[in-house]
Parts: sequence; structure tokens; C-alpha cells
Amino acid sequence: MKLSEMNREELLQFREKNESLYAVFKAQNLSLNMSRGNPCKEQLQLSLDMLNVFDDGDFMSENGVDVRNYGVLDGIPEAKKLFSDMIGVEDDEVIIFGNSSLNAMYWTVQTAFNKGILGSQPWSKYDRVKFLCPVPGYDRHFKLTEFFGIEMINIPMTPTGPDMDMIEKLVSEDETVKGVWCVPQYSNPDGISYSDETVRRFANLKPKAKDFRIFWDNAYCIHHLTENPSYILNILDEAKKVGNENIVYIFGSTSKITFPGAGVAVMGASRQNVEELKKYLGISIISYDKMNQLRHVKFFGNFDNMIEHMKKHMEIIAPKFRLVCDMLQREIAPLGIGSWTDPEGGYFVSFNSLDGCAKRIVKLCSKAGVTLTPAGATFPYGVDPHDRNIRIAPTYPPLDELEKAMELFVICVKIASAEKLLGYVR
Repeated sequence: MKLSEMNREELLQFREKNESLYAVFKAQNLSLNMSRGNPCKEQLQLSLDMLNVFDDGDFMSENGVDVRNYGVLDGIPEAKKLFSDMIGVEDDEVIIFGNSSLNAMYWTVQTAFNKGILGSQPWSKYDRVKFLCPVPGYDRHFKLTEFFGIEMINIPMTPTGPDMDMIEKLVSEDETVKGVWCVPQYSNPDGISYSDETVRRFANLKPKAKDFRIFWDNAYCIHHLTENPSYILNILDEAKKVGNENIVYIFGSTSKITFPGAGVAVMGASRQNVEELKKYLGISIISYDKMNQLRHVKFFGNFDNMIEHMKKHMEIIAPKFRLVCDMLQREIAPLGIGSWTDPEGGYFVSFNSLDGCAKRIVKLCSKAGVTLTPAGATFPYGVDPHDRNIRIAPTYPPLDELEKAMELFVICVKIASAEKLLGYVR
């Protein structure tokens, strides 16, 4: 029976039963964490052999540079080849950064504020700067944007990507709209992959602001959870077809492919964008960690081997996603008190409770020892207007701990939902 169909007495009994189960969990003094999309220990072990690739004493890049020394600002040639294949650009359309793609995004926004983009006025000279933010979305995108004082505008997500009618209207009418955040393959947290039409519409945008940029954070481009994954269109290729290649910055990294704390970040863009950004990059750094770049190249060899490597990741984490979705289907679906995604890739399951219940669910879980991403984090300024979205990150805990955490999670959903329907004010 759906919870909404129960009378008051039945709801009170339902709540009391689940509060008793909750008390049992609370007495166990659990300490389980599902707050961020961290790889688990078994995933990190997959790349351990990378630490031995210099045992042969060969530290030379193919361009004759000793990677232990200074130089090569934008990345060694073999690394540019490997990572340009990963994000779908040409070798001369890429810059290799350090270990953090978020840092590359931060630097790119900062440069736009300080120097402008391709001759346009620096963003700092404007009274207002706005970014479009598909929601629910990536909390660190929103924190970065808020740090710079950029006004954020919520853009609803649809099953095929962000609401493109809304995006097209806003960018064509408002010169202060300077950017849009996108996680196009397996979006964070919904796991949505943008349709071909959505990618083409992005590539064909006609912004009023000449310095408008799409921040295309393709963080999960090869993070599949199925044997036959679908792939999104290449946005830079589509933009080139219509003479609009300067409109997009593409970002990626190996943070969840090798070692999150010691990966390689990469940015792709048109040759014109790349040349300008390299000019400014050279002021702040002589070179990034070329040893780590060559380490990755020696370990993988080529992009095909990277794809095979990711299949090993899938074998480890796919059962965890299955456990989460199966438990929600079994415990929540019959009651009609939530909906969720069943992603084909990426790192998250996005759960929507009844309106007004997400904060309560997260708080209940926290008091019983399970840490989740704060409710509201998937929206700009931490404000979910419906207080319903919760991002579940299944990858880090072992299966037995994940199962226990999900058992508690569904109990908390049931308690909060019953309270909502009973009209309790918290």
C-alpha cells in the first residue's frame, strides 16, 4: 500500500515501527560515509603498477625532454596524444594540467575575470556576471561560481539534458550571462547523458556575450556501468561544423581512473582559445608534473588500454549501484515515497524524496552514523527549492557496509515521509 493511502492510525503505526528499527541502528554506533564519490581501495589497487614504471631508469619524453626537469608548459607530446583521445580533441587543442580538473576550471574562470577572453573586457569590469547552472548539479561547480561572486541561475534538467529552450533564450538575450556548467556524460548527480540534439543545440548557441563559454566538464566520459555504453556527440566537432569552435572549454581528468590525489587533469578547446590560455598560464607556472604525465603514458600505452582498465573499475562498482537501486525498488517503490535514477555510468544515484523531506532524511542518517552529502548541495547556494534531492555515492564503502547504510537510509526515508504525511512540523 502506498503511504499516501494510509489513514492516520496506519501512518502512526508505520512510523512507530520504523522508529524502533532506527533505534536499533542508532545503538550500533555506526560510522559509514557516502558523502562523496571516492573510489574504493580495490579501485585504487588497479593502478598500483603505475608506481613502478620508471624502474627502467628512462625519464625521457619523446620530444627529448627529461621529465624530471623544467619545461614543456602545456604537457609532453605523448600525454597530449593520450588525453586528447580521452576527451575528443586534437593534440594541439589540449593543455595538460596538474591532478585537478576543478583547479583547471577555477584558473580558467579566474583568467576570464583578470584578462578577459579573446580580447573581450575582463569579467571583473562588469557590474554583474551570471552563470547557468543545470540542477540538480555538481556542488563544487556551484561553490566555485559562488566564490567569484557570480550570480547563478537554475536550469532544470530533463531526461535529455538541461532545458535548452531556457538556455537558448537566456544566452541570446542577456550579455551578462557568461557561462554554463555541464556534466554531459552521466551528469552529477542524475547520471543523464545529453542527447545528440542537446549537444548540437549547445554547439549552435548564439550568445549575446562574445565571451560566453560552455564549461563542458566531461568528468565521467569513460566511467561506464554497462557492457554496451552509449556515448555523447563530440561537442567541439559539432561546434566546428557551424564555425562556433571558440564557444566551449572541455575538461577531464584521471582522478577516478588512476589515483584521485595523483591523477592528470586536461583541458581541450579550440586552437585560438588554447593559445591565449597558454600565454597566461606561463606566468603562473613553468610546467606541471611531467613525471606523472609520462607515468600515465607508460602505464596505459594508449587510449584503448585505458578503456580496458575502466572495465575493471566497472566490475568492482557496478554491484554496488545494483545493491542501492534494488533496495530502493524493494523498500521505497511500493510505498510511493521517492524516485531515483538507475544510472548507466558515473558515480552517483540521485534520490528524490517527497517534497520537504531531504534535510530530515540526511539528519536522521547522520544521527545514526551514516554521512550523506548535505541536502541542498546539488543546487546553487545550497538551496533545493523543493528540499527533496539527495545524492547517494555508493562507490567507496565495501558491499557489506553499503548494504547496512542503505538499510538505514530507507528506514530514514520512511520515517521522514510518514512525518510529512502526518503533518508534523520540525
